[in-house]
Amino acid sequence: MKEQSKALLDKAAENFLAAQDLIRGLHVEIAASRAYYVMFYAAEAVLVEDGLEFSSHGAVHGAFGERVAKTGRLDPKFHRYLLDAYRARQSVDYDAPVDISAEDAEALVRRAQEFVLAVRQVLGSAE
Repeated sequence: MKEQSKALLDKAAENFLAAQDLIRGLHVEIAASRAYYVMFYAAEAVLVEDGLEFSSHGAVHGAFGERVAKTGRLDPKFHRYLLDAYRARQSVDYDAPVDISAEDAEALVRRAQEFVLAVRQVLGSAE
């Protein structure tokens, strides 16, 4: 695995731990934002392994959909997870007031964990 991909997966793992801590501390909005970044960094890791780097979230989302979800490397549900988490992150980071429940944030954190585990399996890194 490329060093950059590994670094991105490490970043995803760190953000996952932070999201879990934030949920326990009842900081559900921030936890939802961190859950998105868990998925985003993992998606970037897959693309970096393919020799691709992008400078925008939208470009990463699109490339992940085309190169990973549509090709069947990962279940297409993971592309949906990424897009749904992005919308949640946009809302919690920029809207006021925010309407996200603890249950919704917890679901995003669970999806983030599932996302990273699937990416690690595809990349052959079961850490």
